[in-house]
Amino acid sequence: MKFLLTSAGIKNTSIHTALVDLLGKPIAESSALCIPTANYAQRGGAVNAWRFVSGREPETPMCELGWKSLGVLELTALPSIDKELWVPMVRETDVLLVNGGDPLYLCYWMRQSGLADLLPELGYKTVYVGLSAGSMVMTPNIGEHFVGWEPPTGGDRTLGLVDFAIFPHLDNPDLPYNTLTHAERWATVMPVPAYLIDDQTAIQVVDGVVNVISEGHWKQSTP
Repeated sequence: MKFLLTSAGIKNTSIHTALVDLLGKPIAESSALCIPTANYAQRGGAVNAWRFVSGREPETPMCELGWKSLGVLELTALPSIDKELWVPMVRETDVLLVNGGDPLYLCYWMRQSGLADLLPELGYKTVYVGLSAGSMVMTPNIGEHFVGWEPPTGGDRTLGLVDFAIFPHLDNPDLPYNTLTHAERWATVMPVPAYLIDDQTAIQVVDGVVNVISEGHWKQSTP
């Protein structure tokens, strides 16, 4: 599987170009499934989920890019239906668009739904595009600062499909806590290398090789 882990979606030309390169074909010829599940564990989640899937999030563009086809994969529904109804669809889809929200809630439902087990099997045909929490859920853990919704088992562990941590929305004016000073403090207690990225930055991972794509600013921190 190929990863494009963003802070705020396909925010600029460089990230857009990286996405097309990973797809190996134009967006207009590519199929996508969007996953809004992380929204529901935060205030206003239902509205934000609708805005995401309907392509009305110009500040964090994902679904509005002009896909050949676009469907909604709601993780909370999957445990109640036969896998034959959704697994083939995921396998055939070019890209998964995973929205932000609460990373631990998203992680919980990725595991409960069976998607977490399926992801490593998808191979290089599939591109995983994360936005904020959708990116963080791929890391080994998120750190205490980002714990909102608490899973039954507690802790801050996530899926660990990449071997680094992510602090998104660096220096976002709407998130006054997300300064470089606070991000660096967060990074000091993380057990793995961390990337502190602003909304103009994404991290591409192919075959374990990490490439930072940015028209903004970012910093790497080593524990």
